Amino acid sequence: MNSTTMKSQTSSRVLDITVTAMLIAMVFVATLMLNIKLPIAANGGLIHLGTALLFMASILFGPKKGAIAGAVGMGLFDLVSGWTLWAPFTIVTRGLQGYIVGKIAWSNGREGKSFGYNLLATIVSIPPMLAGYYICERVLFDSWVLPLASIPGDIVQNIVGLVIAIPVCVILKKTPIFK
Repeated sequence: MNSTTMKSQTSSRVLDITVTAMLIAMVFVATLMLNIKLPIAANGGLIHLGTALLFMASILFGPKKGAIAGAVGMGLFDLVSGWTLWAPFTIVTRGLQGYIVGKIAWSNGREGKSFGYNLLATIVSIPPMLAGYYICERVLFDSWVLPLASIPGDIVQNIVGLVIAIPVCVILKKTPIFK
């Protein structure tokens, strides 16, 4: 391997790490700064724009970056904002959600360029997210019934994320950066 190839690989790796770190930060900030706590059930519920950023990261950059951005960004939010018990579940659930969106959006060489597959990807990712948080609440509250109260808020959160992310991704995919 010559020095030019090594420099190119190093530069590519640094760019990859930088983009991933920025996506994590964007998901974290969107979750932290743009959220509304819902007055439902004992644990409330939270609607935030972190879901939109998770969808965008997955559609624009693929399953690996989407999974890492969602897991780490929202996991950090849980750790610093009083939802600490939720962090392990968030890391798994949101990582899986980001991976699912990216995997479908990037399947068969689409690279997140198909409106229909991007929409399908976000919709398909919602039931596993709902199941993950349902299991989380089942463990935390030792009840099969209490977690049901969070489902409407989780659905609204995902719909808001989808409604924001899909059109933004359509616009961004037309820019020279993503061509």
